[in-house]
Parts: sequence; C-alpha cells; structure tokens
Amino acid sequence: MKVKIESTRLVKPFYQDTTPLTASDYVPLSVFDKATYNQHIAVIYAYNPPTQSNATIELGLRKALAAYRAWAGRFGEDGDGNLVVLLNDEGVRFVEASVDYPLDRTVLLKPSPFLLTLHPNVKDVSELVQVQLTRFSCGSMVVGFTAHHRVADGHSSSNFLVAWGQATRRLKISPLPFDDRAIFPPRCPPEVKFQHRGAEYIPRNFKKTYPLIDHDTNDIVVHKVHYTAEFISKLKARASHNSKRYTTIETLLAHLWRSITRARGLNWSDTTKLRISVDGRSRLNPKVPNEYFGNLVLWAFVTTKVKDLLHEPLSYAAKLLHEAIVKVNDDYFKSFIDFATHEVRDDGELVTNTESSSNPIMWPDLEVDSWLRFPFYDLDFGGGGPYIFMPSFSPVEGMLFLLPSFLGDGSIEVFVPLFQQSLETFKEICYSLD
Repeated sequence: MKVKIESTRLVKPFYQDTTPLTASDYVPLSVFDKATYNQHIAVIYAYNPPTQSNATIELGLRKALAAYRAWAGRFGEDGDGNLVVLLNDEGVRFVEASVDYPLDRTVLLKPSPFLLTLHPNVKDVSELVQVQLTRFSCGSMVVGFTAHHRVADGHSSSNFLVAWGQATRRLKISPLPFDDRAIFPPRCPPEVKFQHRGAEYIPRNFKKTYPLIDHDTNDIVVHKVHYTAEFISKLKARASHNSKRYTTIETLLAHLWRSITRARGLNWSDTTKLRISVDGRSRLNPKVPNEYFGNLVLWAFVTTKVKDLLHEPLSYAAKLLHEAIVKVNDDYFKSFIDFATHEVRDDGELVTNTESSSNPIMWPDLEVDSWLRFPFYDLDFGGGGPYIFMPSFSPVEGMLFLLPSFLGDGSIEVFVPLFQQSLETFKEICYSLD
C-alpha cells in the first residue's frame, strides 16, 4: 500500500475570542522537561467509517491549540540563554494523505516499517507537533500524531489529544491544562539526598560500552504480545510471596524481564538493568494536578545478576521492581529538583542520560514506557473512539511499550523489539507461567 501525500501545511491556533489564553512570550522549560528525551514520539490511531471531514478535524485541532498554545510554538532561548518554548503561534504540521486501497487491519496488528509512512518524518523538524490524516478507499482513517517529548510527557499529550476530540465535536475543552511550569522551586539550601549523577545525568564524555554481540541492527524486529486479564491474574498469584501481592505492572515487567533475558541467552555472570518511567503527579507533596501540562517523569532503576534473575522465583524480580518504584517518591523528586537546578547548572560537563544514542540497542538491559493509565483511547472526533492505538514502528532493541488492549477487557499489549535470533525463544516462553 503506497501512501500518497495530498497536501502539507502549517495550521495555527484558532482563538474564538481573538485573545490568546497566555499573555507571556515564552514558556521556560522545567528541570523535568530538560531531563527527558530530545525527540519526537509518534503514535498511530485507526478509525472505522464514517469519520469527520479533514476540515472539521483540522478546525478542532486549531481550537485545541488555542488552549495548548505551546504545541504551536518553537524552541528558542530567553535572554539568559535558557531553552524555552516561544509562544509565537507558528503552527503545527498538518498533512493530508490517501491510499487507493482498503485498509488491511493486519498491517496495523503487526508492527512494521509501513507505520512510518502514516505519520510525518520525526527527524530534524522544527514543529513541536505534527499530524497526518490518511484516508483509505474503504472509508477508514488513520491518524498519525508526533509530539516533541521535551514539551510534554505522555500524560500531558494524551490530555491534549482528548481535548482535540472535544473541540472537534464542538464541546468545551475540559479540563483546561494547568500551565505553570514554575511550581518546582528548588529548596534553599538545596538537599540532594540521592545519587542523581549516573542516573538522570551522566558526564558529557561518558562512553556507553555496547556488548560484543554478533547481531546487525537490521535484524531487530518488533513483536507485539497480548496478555489476557486471566493470564495476568495467574501471574500475579504466582508472584505473590508471604501474602505480599505486587501490582500488575510490577508483576508483568518481572515476567518480561526474565523472559527476555532468557531469550537473549545472556551469561549468568552478566548484569542486567531495567529502567521504567515514574509519573510524579501523585507522588509529589502537595500533589500536582492531573491537568499539569509538561513533563513530570523520572525513572526507577533496577539492577541484578542474570543468575539471580533467572534462578530465583518470579517474586524476586517483582520485589526488586516494587522497591525501586516506591523509592521514586516526594523526597526523590525534590532531591532531583535541587540537583538539576544547582549541580547540573554549575557542572557544565553533565548531560541528560536520555541523550539519543546512535546504537539502537539496550542489550543486556531494558527500558520501559508504560501507557497503561493514559486516556489515549478517548480521542473521539465524533464517530467514536479508535479501534486501534499503538506506537509507531520503533526498532530499538530492548525498549518496551505497554498499553491497554483496544478490546477494553483488562488485557495488555506489549511491544517488544528484539533481535530476530532471540525472538523465537521469546515466543516460546513469553506465555509460560513456569
């Protein structure tokens, strides 16, 4: 299926009362914005017919941008050279495309490079949001959405997408974004209680050592695993130990970590690490509103020997994950604020640990993005929600995405990029309770 680009243009916010909702010229980036990924993240939606017209969806987008004005801006600097989002309303990229064939659902059910044609290119773009509407001959519509991570995290982006749907349906956007990024002041004097050097920030000259593995990055494939609610329930029962029960994500990640490690064939003397994002909205005291627009994520880091991970029961890995996630609490977030405000500023040789690598391999480690609690499926333009939501094709070995199944029955889908050589073993054991 060849995607034909019909038009591409910039669309700007539509202020119904002719007055921008924000009076300042720019939005300063918080310490959390600066610590996250300096790249666009792309997602894919698929809708059954009938759907709204492109013009109606575009107008809804422009109305939503009036409430989320930063998305229509550009990165720039303030008078002190600090990175900011300029509120200049230059607009977001809006692409209309078509395919002269019916939409083959199997194309969307199995991640492949074809997905990259369903959204604009994410490399070297100045726009902070991009949208592509692709129409198929059967009447189906695919929406490709890309957004720069340093402007907002997945929580905020999903709120914006819901607002876009509301505006398209001529509803009032509710709730409006909480747009104050200055609510994270450092303490005086600073209290850096945790080791953030080597965690969120690393020395500029740090050279990551990649394992000597006989694999080509072209051999990385993305496999989607579907875990039913029944399987997850059995897994949680198996992970429980001495009446201690672990959460769904702690249990499922413990299982996946063990399965992937076994499929990779790592040596028992190797060390493996897992890194998972943790939302700070409910962890900070006082709590930050769910409507907060920006980044408010840090990471939990877990390390263990392969021998212990595979020899000990499932509860061992679940306990490690639980303890690491619990530690990313109010104290940890505030310690990071102090560290990022003072030590990162004063030490010009520290850079964020999320700097993109030219080598798309996590081996022997894992990184996890959980979208389980985000309302991505609530993007409704007027014809109902999508029947598929998924990340775009992202062949970074060991970078996992977790999201709720479109079936809405409590099942979970996991996108697992692995080397082809590891995939067959993983398929054999990923549903095993042993």
